[in-house]
Amino acid sequence: MSSNLNNRQKSLKRRFLLLGIIRLVCVVGAGFLIIIFSKKLNLNLSYTDKLIVGTLFVVYGVARFLFSRKREIDDEE
Repeated sequence: MSSNLNNRQKSLKRRFLLLGIIRLVCVVGAGFLIIIFSKKLNLNLSYTDKLIVGTLFVVYGVARFLFSRKREIDDEE
């Protein structure tokens, strides 16, 4: 039975969804790390700069994920 599971391949959509979710978590996580732990990361940023850069990372990660999902839905039609 286990050899049967190993022979089945995941669909290409499922792989790209998994990669998109991983990218989303990494980029949004980096944004939150910049906002929360900038002193421990030795980033000499003011509070405003920290919020701007962290927010840009979070917005970029979410937007990129949503646009990639929208493109996949448009490709299906």
